[in-house]
Amino acid sequence: MTNDLDRRITQHNSGHRKFNYTSTRLPVELKWSLQCTNPSEAIKIEKQIKGWSRRKKKALIEENWTDLVEFSKNYKEHGNKIKPD
Repeated sequence: MTNDLDRRITQHNSGHRKFNYTSTRLPVELKWSLQCTNPSEAIKIEKQIKGWSRRKKKALIEENWTDLVEFSKNYKEHGNKIKPD
């Protein structure tokens, strides 16, 4: 979450924090963003998305709503029937 997206991406790519998640995955490339007016809501959404599977995040980035819905279904119910990445 940030109020200045360009500054935040620059911070990530500068490696200003040597031991954070992105420091070993440079350069960082923004794939998706959402503008929120309520910081609490932005934090809630960010935490939710961080908990998603890679394929669900990919569906969001690609705006593939059919797959996003499919990947949102209960894993126990669908298990390995969902196509892999």
